[in-house]
Amino acid sequence: MNGYSQSVRDDDGSPLRRYEYDEETLLVADLGAVEGTVDLVDGTAIVVTGGDQYEFDVPAGTSRAIMNNGIVTIEVEDTR
Repeated sequence: MNGYSQSVRDDDGSPLRRYEYDEETLLVADLGAVEGTVDLVDGTAIVVTGGDQYEFDVPAGTSRAIMNNGIVTIEVEDTR
């Protein structure tokens, strides 16, 4: 498995890391010690934590988004 990691900031300045592997890409955001949910809707990941809401644009091929202990992981399948 080949890997590549890149640290970026989303439009609202929140830290977002991108990990690229042979057959998938992972987008990971650490929101801190919060509980919440994440849903995928029309090319957008919507994260709700308490009274806050965050939105991340996600690329085509996004297959799943999960949130565990404040870590949001978005899986994107390689469509090459």
